Amino acid sequence: MVSSMRRDPEVGRLLLSLLFLAAWEAGSGQVHYSVPEEAKHGTFVGRISQDLGLELTELVPRLFRVASKDRGDLLEVNLQNGILFVNSRIDREELCGRSAECSIHLEVIVERPLQVFHVEVEVKDINDNPPIFPMAVKTIRFPESKLLDSRFPLEGATDADIGVNALLSYKLSSSEFFFLDIQTNDEVSQSLSLVLRKSLDREETALVNLLLVATDGGKPELTGTVQLLINVLDVNDNEPTFDQSVYKVQLLENTSNGTLVIKLNSSDADEGSNSETVYSFSSDVPSTIKTKFKIDPSTGEIRTKGQLDYEESKSYEIQVIAYDKGTPSMTGHCKISVKIVDINDNTPAVSITSLSLPILEDAPLGTVIALIMVSDRDSGVNGQVTCLLTPHVPFKLVSTFKNYYSLVLNGALDRESVSDYAVVVTARDGGSPSLSATASVSVEVADVNDNAPAFAQPEYTVFVKENNPPGCHIFTVSARDSDAQENALVSYSLVERRVGERALSSYVSVHAESGKVYALQPLDHEELELLQFQVSARDAGVPPLGSNVTLQVFVLDENDNAPALLPPGTSRGGGTVSELVVRSVGSGHVVAKVRAVDADSGYNAWLSYELQPAEGGAHSPFRVGLYTGEISTTRALVEADAPRQRLLVLVKDHGEPALAATATVLLSLVDSGQAPKASSRASSAAASAKAALEDVNVYLIIAICAVSSLLVLTLGLYSALRCWAPPTEGACGPGKPMLVCSSTAGSWSYSQQRRQRVCSGEGPPKTDLMAFSPSLPQGPGSAEERQQPSESEHVGKVSLLIFSVNSRIVLFPLFSF
Repeated sequence: MVSSMRRDPEVGRLLLSLLFLAAWEAGSGQVHYSVPEEAKHGTFVGRISQDLGLELTELVPRLFRVASKDRGDLLEVNLQNGILFVNSRIDREELCGRSAECSIHLEVIVERPLQVFHVEVEVKDINDNPPIFPMAVKTIRFPESKLLDSRFPLEGATDADIGVNALLSYKLSSSEFFFLDIQTNDEVSQSLSLVLRKSLDREETALVNLLLVATDGGKPELTGTVQLLINVLDVNDNEPTFDQSVYKVQLLENTSNGTLVIKLNSSDADEGSNSETVYSFSSDVPSTIKTKFKIDPSTGEIRTKGQLDYEESKSYEIQVIAYDKGTPSMTGHCKISVKIVDINDNTPAVSITSLSLPILEDAPLGTVIALIMVSDRDSGVNGQVTCLLTPHVPFKLVSTFKNYYSLVLNGALDRESVSDYAVVVTARDGGSPSLSATASVSVEVADVNDNAPAFAQPEYTVFVKENNPPGCHIFTVSARDSDAQENALVSYSLVERRVGERALSSYVSVHAESGKVYALQPLDHEELELLQFQVSARDAGVPPLGSNVTLQVFVLDENDNAPALLPPGTSRGGGTVSELVVRSVGSGHVVAKVRAVDADSGYNAWLSYELQPAEGGAHSPFRVGLYTGEISTTRALVEADAPRQRLLVLVKDHGEPALAATATVLLSLVDSGQAPKASSRASSAAASAKAALEDVNVYLIIAICAVSSLLVLTLGLYSALRCWAPPTEGACGPGKPMLVCSSTAGSWSYSQQRRQRVCSGEGPPKTDLMAFSPSLPQGPGSAEERQQPSESEHVGKVSLLIFSVNSRIVLFPLFSF
């Protein structure tokens, strides 16, 4: 018999649901496809690259890939043509169960730059599941005393499909005793009952065999059958009855074990043992119900047995049978519909994927660092999740889709200030009380070469003794780079320039890694007093950054030059002085002078003169000035004095150790009658020497005037430029310039300090001073001769020209004669 089903309302509701789903998809802004379940491998789903706006040629270079949080092997993309196709069997019932909506959510990820697209593929149901009854053969015990229209409830078939494919119709094989009655409880639930239409007589019919056929609404239709074996019983005429055929109960999912669900109470019109009732679950009840509930056979109390979970099952339908103790026993039936109420018992889940780490410190704002997905198994408000980020970090969360976020850069990064961030993502649901979960990600900031190597000070002053061994270490420069790894790897090199006619690299070298500066050859103070050069520090970044430091190497003088004797005008040899002396001269008369110079400077060039004792210990009537080299008489000369006097004068410097030279002075004692001739020769020699000295002075004066004019012009230009520059506060300050004086006591120059105020146009005052004095011999005159003008020779005068170059006080001597 074919039951009449009211399909028109069902079809209308289904169409309305599909229309709502289509409207929701159109408003979501995402790419949607649909594919029927059980589609063959290679079935076309959609042109995903075209729909996402991606070119086919950039799929492979940008590492195009598809990820699914469900099963990643169901769908695949052909990178050659950008088509999304079915890769393996899709079973909608296995994937989504009996859910009305079933879709596969895909994450399409491309890099360079990182982009994420969300694609939903709806899996459409096909009629691939036939209706299934709980059992193939069901035995029913039906007393013969049953009244007409007596009912026996039947367990309906189930269809794993949904929608129209799950709308079932039933047909019972023809029988004169029974017909099938179908009652619709709600939209999806139906109650089947076997109704007695004709009284049974066990003596005539002891067994009735029926076939119940269930047909779904799919195309083509699928069917399922159950064989009903009805045993006609005798005797006990009244069955237990319930006051309701269906009981509805609601339970919280956190209901404790042993909680009373419902207490059933049935009645039996019989008496005695035929009215005593025993309760039990129907044999058709699934095993899941038996693990969650239990029933007391005597009292009919149904209590919870296991932990209920709304996320596991939202409702339970329990078939209960009441047996009486009559012979044969009669049964009554009812159904308990248990609805589980959701509570906020699931914390949100946070998943962080696709990390783009480390991130460069010069990354632009908006750079995607990580993808974050949150979920909550609860429903309704309990399943609505919001995400928060650790405060005071240069990042923010950007929502890209429902429950999907991107962690993006929101502020400037500086690895030298903060090298990594501990970012904590907090997901909180809307339940009461709300539950939360956290996930942390360490964002490491990668270094870029944005810091140049820096020296501790802009210049260094180094003092090196002359005659150093070749290759000796004279100084070490060191620069620090705030960057990391190869960006902080500093190498050193010389800034090449010419020093006179030679390259700087012939004098010094610098070790590229350690920064040690070496003198490649012995330095000579007399050749090079100051060697000024720059060392460059470069890092290994791309592009490399660098800075320079200035080194001023002062070559300190060593006593490595012995005094050199200057030949006199009447010289007979390099170290011999010959003079004629009139015997009539008095005590203290200067008869000759020994002249010597020392190429060294300072104490090493300060010369002293000493007369060596005569042979045989004879007392000499002559003496030598300790610092002037002037030979004078100690007494009046007498006839007993030898006519030829040979004097040895030892010339020593004040170095450590002292170096010396010996001069031989030959004095010829003559009478006053021979004096004119000797005087004439002496005058002639003196005149020629004076003429030669005057010629030299003329050229020297011309050269000094030219240099002085150039210096004055330079000073004028420098002063004009300094005047145009804006004044700087604090430009003037106390300094300690050196006032260099020339001493006439020998060949040694000494210095005195005098506090003065030095003003510079820029920066703080500097007190460096450099004095240049040529190593020229003194004139033939002496201090004693200056006190006696009649005997003095030409004496040179020295004045100092002081000027400032690069905030240094520089002194140049100007000579006049």
